[in-house]
Amino acid sequence: MSASPASVRRAHPVGLRRFRTERTPRPERCELCAATVPEADHRHLVDTEKRALVCACAACAVLMEQPGAAAGRFRTVPSRYLTDPAHRIDESAWDALQIPVGVAFLFRNAALDRLVALYPSPAGATESELEPATWTAVLGRSPLAGLLEPDVEALLLRRTEGRFECHLVPIDVCYELVGRMRLLWQGFDGGAEARAALEAFFADVSRRARPVDEAVRP
Repeated sequence: MSASPASVRRAHPVGLRRFRTERTPRPERCELCAATVPEADHRHLVDTEKRALVCACAACAVLMEQPGAAAGRFRTVPSRYLTDPAHRIDESAWDALQIPVGVAFLFRNAALDRLVALYPSPAGATESELEPATWTAVLGRSPLAGLLEPDVEALLLRRTEGRFECHLVPIDVCYELVGRMRLLWQGFDGGAEARAALEAFFADVSRRARPVDEAVRP
């Protein structure tokens, strides 16, 4: 015997309807004061104890920029983008970094007092061992290395068709790139969609970046 319309309706409890309807996206909130964070005014902090990024409103981001705020646990991610067009990295120097793909970012972990090299992969951010001597040989001659703020900024490197780029960027955009690549990656080489997203990402970085000599000019 076929089921009646009433029995069909009863087969789907009212409580399950919420899973079949679209929800209004929940707004981001500052993880320090719980204030709503507008997308256009979205800042990040680095939680140096948990080694994690947290969302922050503009007021808390400014507060955490003050020396000694929160006993140094939270550090505001800067917004500057710098580039060093005069710095050259050759193939042998890139090979010394032991990065198996054409993109990597390096930052200084203050708690461990060492440099960390990471690169995007289908599994997320993958770490590559980096000897201090290698760092000095590859990037030590660039003024970007001396300007790099521990934990909150990174040196973003890219090799493409024999050309190399080196930018100083906020650390959060590097993890944004990692997340995007993990989401879009297909096959062995990432696929066309991932490559297009990578090109768009570096075009945006290049548009934002100022030459490093402007930043250090008196």
